Order: sequence, then C-alpha cells, then structure tokens
Amino acid sequence: MRHHDLIAPGPIAPGTVWLVGAGPGDPDLLTRRAERLIAAADILFFDALVGPGVLALAAPGTELVSVGKRSGRHSKPQEGINDLLLAAARAGKRVVRLKGGDPSIFGRSTEEIGHLAAHGIAVHVCPGITAASAAAASGAASLTLRGLARRLTFVTAHTRAGEPLDLDWTALAGADTTLAVYMGRAAAPEVARELVRAGRDPDTPVMIAVNVSLPEERVIRGRLAALPFLVQTISDDDPTLLLIGEALAASPQGALAEARAMASADA
Repeated sequence: MRHHDLIAPGPIAPGTVWLVGAGPGDPDLLTRRAERLIAAADILFFDALVGPGVLALAAPGTELVSVGKRSGRHSKPQEGINDLLLAAARAGKRVVRLKGGDPSIFGRSTEEIGHLAAHGIAVHVCPGITAASAAAASGAASLTLRGLARRLTFVTAHTRAGEPLDLDWTALAGADTTLAVYMGRAAAPEVARELVRAGRDPDTPVMIAVNVSLPEERVIRGRLAALPFLVQTISDDDPTLLLIGEALAASPQGALAEARAMASADA
C-alpha cells in the first residue's frame, strides 16, 4: 500500500459534511485533498471569498449554494447556515462547506461542527492556507524574524454593527509581535491609533494585502502612522489584510517582488 492511499479521504460518504479550507482565492493554493473533496461533493456551500476558479473544480451537476457574508451584509445568518448543512446531510448528500482561507481561523467552524454533531452528523475538516501566509508570500516577506519578531498574532477587525473593536492593545503592541489583522480595511485608523497609544512605534513597518493571491492583488507597504491614509484607495468590498511588525520591513526580496509586480502591470 502506498503512503498516498493511507492519507486520501476517498469519496465523501453520503450524509457527511466536510469543512474545507478554500485558501486565499487562487485555486493553485488549494491542498490536493481539498481539490478531491470539491470534485466529490453533491452540494457545495461556499463563502463570498471563495472565487470562481475554486468553484470551477466542482463536478458538473454539483449544487452550488452561496452563504457568503461580506462587509456586514449577511446573505444568511449563521443559524441558517447550520440548518442548511444539517438538512443536506440528512438528505443523504455528500456535503462540502467551503470556507475562505483555513476553516479554523475566524471561520466559525466550531458553531457548525457543534450543530451537526449534536444531530449525529459526521463532520471532518480539511485545512487550508490562511490569508496571512499567502500575503507574506506575495510580499516576499516573513511573518517572523529571528531576534525581532518572536510572536505572531492573528486578530479579526470584524465586529457586530455598532460594537467597538475590543482588543488587548497593550498585548498587541509588543515590539516582538507580528500582528495580522483580518478584515482590517475599515478598522485601519483605529488599529493604528490604538497601537501607537499602547506604545507601538509609529514607524513600525506595515504591509497591506488586498485581494491576496488573485489576479487583481495589490500589496501596499508603509509605516504604522500612515496606515489610515494607505487604506483610503481600497474599496470596502475588497478583502484586506493588515500585517504589522518589524518582520515586514522592506527587504531585497520584497523590493524585487514589487519591481516584478510593477513590470507586470506595465506590460
């Protein structure tokens, strides 16, 4: 028996659900397992950030159901998504729930797993590449740096309407921390203000990744104090990740990546 045979999930059993990480958008960044699961599904429930290139991997006749949430405009409340997954599994379908990035990072996986498990439905998880990793790769940067950036912290700037961004700014302002702020465009002014107030150097390097891994991707570099201004050219609907920390300082590799991007845009 080959090692591949030991790890392959095989066809999805009818009546089961797989939570699958769709990565940052580029179908080439899917895991091999994710691609197999997408092709084997009877029905796909997908987030707004799952792009057409990933959905195109579904087999002909697969039912595609959008349950995406973007910029506070929810097409389905979470409770409704839970019930849709349950109904599909109870109908004996092979169910794949596609989540942008990795299901375990700000993906509300626990709520879906708990709901399905409470009703006796088998649930499995296929991890995916999270946006912070893809953004660092696109910017030819590292998320950690020996001697300077020993900690990596993921936070989400998404809150319910009217609620403040309640984070431990003192902990996040540590000079040895690389901070990845998901869904960070609208909150960028507050993030910059609170980090500086908590002691973070205003000259701390930042990198803003917009539509990471997609053809329209943009990588914007600057300093923490300028963050509120750097995001002003970004649309509310463009998925935006903020990376903040000394590890994001411009490097020869980063300069080369930016030069290549500019050359490609001019071609």
